[in-house]
Order: sequence, then structure tokens, then C-alpha cells
Amino acid sequence: MAEQKRDYYEVLGISKGATEDEIKKAYRKMAKETHPDLHPGDETAAARFKEVNEAYGVLSDKEKKARYDQYGHAGVDPNFGAGGGFDGGFGGFDFGDLGDIFGSFFGGGFGGGRRANPNAPQRGESLRLSLSIDFEEAAFGCEKAVTLERAETCETCHGSGSAPGSAPETCSECHGTGTVQVRRQTPMGVFATTSPCSKCGGKGKIIRQPCSECHGSGSIRRRRTIQASIPAGIDNGQTISIRGQGNAGKNGGPAGDLLITISVRPHPLFRREGTSILSEFPVTFAQAALGAELEVPTIDGNVRYDLPEGTQSGVTFRLKGKGIPAINGRGRGDQYVTVRVETPKNLNREQKEALRKFAELMGEDSPEGFMDRFKKRKKK
Repeated sequence: MAEQKRDYYEVLGISKGATEDEIKKAYRKMAKETHPDLHPGDETAAARFKEVNEAYGVLSDKEKKARYDQYGHAGVDPNFGAGGGFDGGFGGFDFGDLGDIFGSFFGGGFGGGRRANPNAPQRGESLRLSLSIDFEEAAFGCEKAVTLERAETCETCHGSGSAPGSAPETCSECHGTGTVQVRRQTPMGVFATTSPCSKCGGKGKIIRQPCSECHGSGSIRRRRTIQASIPAGIDNGQTISIRGQGNAGKNGGPAGDLLITISVRPHPLFRREGTSILSEFPVTFAQAALGAELEVPTIDGNVRYDLPEGTQSGVTFRLKGKGIPAINGRGRGDQYVTVRVETPKNLNREQKEALRKFAELMGEDSPEGFMDRFKKRKKK
């Protein structure tokens, strides 16, 4: 017993009074959902795709649609009447039209997207370099000479690849597109595959007389030294771009860029956090206790700072505006200086005696004195 066919309007999900535009829109949607390229190996999807195409092949044809509306499936059966009814496979549906429809889904027929014009202007590749600079150079900016090797447009042929007095020829096989298309008939319709043209190698043109300087490539590799402006405030690992200093473009396209990644060498005194500079400053016990006028190093040179008496080790003070300039040019950060009190070493007898007398005056000559002070502080 033959399998009962579903109603064509039901297959496309539309009503019997649907317009031509509604039928075509419904077909596009259903065909896209069931297309075998989107469901490889799925036999159910393939069967549904065939069913959708069969329904559209009938409903998109005015005469067949009229017979179907009047007589149902019998009206488009190949044995119906004397007129050429449904032809058994896909109802005489033009699969060239199907290829046009699926061009919007897959970029130009079944089996692959459209390739860009190989002879259109193409931007050159960008080059990458690494550059090490000092801490202060990163803070204030600098000019650096960098050496690179890049592809430049051949001056002899001006990038055409052909010897002077000649010009590239458009490939007769692909007509300048760089690709060829092979169409084949299958039970599912006409499928097209696109591949690079073997005659021109996908370039779309053939050079009969290559340039003797660049041998037909249109470009020559040269070693160049250029000046790079490193902006003030740049940080370790950041990258700057120098426009148009990369490889030459093709077919008159612009050159690529030069991308330079910065590596900042460590500083013996300073450490950076954002736009802040962190540092430590050693002071003697006497300076910490009595206070002192210090000469503190910064990236701008030494600055004076009055250390208050009784300063404890680990205390941090701020030098406003002595940090890293913001890379956008808006102000500078601060420098934070942490005090480290150094314990004296290798004291002579006189120095030791002086310290003992000092400890006695401070009540620090015995552990009991410390515990007494601790207990008094605890009671408070």
C-alpha cells in the first residue's frame, strides 16, 4: 500500500489561500530548516527536504496549483488526464531557482560561500615586534629606532608583478574570479561546488612576463629602521601601533601596521602599580626617633621630605604628583614611600654602653619593665 502523502499546504505550514509571496517565504523557511547541508547524515531531514521541495514545486506553479486545489494529489499525478502533470520527482521544479534561493543562505549556491575578488585591493599584513625600555623611558616616553624586515611594493613593476611594458592577463578559465564552479545533478537537485581555479592558481590573472626584480610577486622584502614614539606612561605588556609600517598591500591596497609590544625593565628602587610608584627608604634608629630631613629619590630626582620624630618602621608617606604620567596625558600619579628602620649592627663597646643607658632611661632594661607597660596599657 502506497504511503499517504501529506497535504502540500500543511507541509509548508500555510493556508490554502496563501499568496505567491507567502508560499515562497514559507518555502524558504522550511527548506532552510531541512536542508541536508545543515543535517548531514539525517535521513529524516533529507526526506522532509524532498517533501518540502515537492510541495513548493506544485504550489509555486499556477497550473499545477489549480489542479491540486481542485483534485488534490491526483490532480498532479503523472497519470492524471492527458496533460503533463506532476513528473514524479520534483514536479518539474527548476532547481536553478533553488540555487538562487539558497544563495542567500549559503553565499552562492550549494556547497560553499562566495570568494572575495582576488584582484580587489587587499590590506597588507601587520607586523609584530617586542621592544625593551627602561623604567624612566616608560614613565616619560621616548623615541626608539626599531629595525624590521617587511614586504614593500616592487618599484620596478609597481606591484603588478609583470615586467615593464606588459600587464597581467585576465584568466580565461575563471574570468578573473579566481574560482571555478562545478554543477552536478543529484536526486536532491543540482548541487554546485566552488574551488580555486587550477589555471591561474586562484589569482584570477596570469602573468606572462614576470618582473625580473620581484619575479612576479609584486613585492620585495627589505630591511628598514624606523623611529617609534613611545608615549609617556606606557606600561609593561602594552602594545602601540604605528600605522602603515607593516607589509605592503596588494592590488593597490594600504600597507598593514607595525605593532610594538613594550617590555619595561625592572628598576632597582621603584615598583609600579598603575600610575603609582612604590618604594622603600631606610632610616636609622636615631632618625626615626628624633625625626630628620631626608633626600628621597624619585623619577624626577631627589626631593626633600621632613620625617616626623617617632616614625615607626613600615609607615608609608606620599609624595604627591611624583608617580607615573597617565598615558592619556591627564595628570600624574603619586609616589608612596615606606619607611624601613634599620637596626644597627657591629656596635663597639661605647655604643653598646650608650644604648644600655638609653634603655635604662626608657625602662627597657628588663623584660619586667616591658610587661609592666603592657599591663598598664591593657588596663586602660
